[in-house]
Amino acid sequence: MDALKLFQEYMGTGLIVLWFLVSLLYLWLTEKRKYIRVMFLYVPLVLLLVFFNPLVAKIVSQMADGEIYYRILWLLPVTPVIAFGTVQLCGKLAGRKRYVGITLAIVLFTISGSLIYRNPNFQKAENAYHVPQSVVDICDTIEVPGREVMAAFPGELLQYVRQYSNVICMPYGRDIMVSKWTVQNDLLIFLGRRFIMHRRLQELFLNTHLPLPPKRKLKTSGLPVQLKKKKQ
Repeated sequence: MDALKLFQEYMGTGLIVLWFLVSLLYLWLTEKRKYIRVMFLYVPLVLLLVFFNPLVAKIVSQMADGEIYYRILWLLPVTPVIAFGTVQLCGKLAGRKRYVGITLAIVLFTISGSLIYRNPNFQKAENAYHVPQSVVDICDTIEVPGREVMAAFPGELLQYVRQYSNVICMPYGRDIMVSKWTVQNDLLIFLGRRFIMHRRLQELFLNTHLPLPPKRKLKTSGLPVQLKKKKQ
């Protein structure tokens, strides 16, 4: 388990972590209050030392999955340290310099990351549950009162099903979609192949302008919902 590689992945663009380290240095040089130094200086430094300690990394990898080791970094008070350091610095400025400093800080923080709503996993909410409406409709249709239901869902719906209903069980979970975990499921692979074949057939008909095969109509005896009975 490479702690440095995990930290690089955690950094993202790197600019937010850069402002975090700059804020730590600024507070180290200027902040005199002991309780502030404990919260915003000593705690982050101890966490970083623990994270990069090879002995700790070895123990954690033996006791748990190495993929969760990076969660130590979630304990870093990145946002509070940056916010406090910025406020402290801008508070020492006077007149127009203070407004310039605040504006510059806002611009720097804005360009340091990426717009989260550009992520394809974020979309406009279709209902009060904040899950695709198709998930709500499917779960309501297959739900059986008084017992759990086992159902296989395509990958794009996996993360929403259990958010909406706790009685719908699946033969595989969200971990199947994380490439790093290399978890495979034969059923999901089979469903994916059938979905791809269906999509390719649709594209073929559209690209070649061939007419779609006609739908078969059931012969009825006058009533639209009653089928003709075969003669014995």
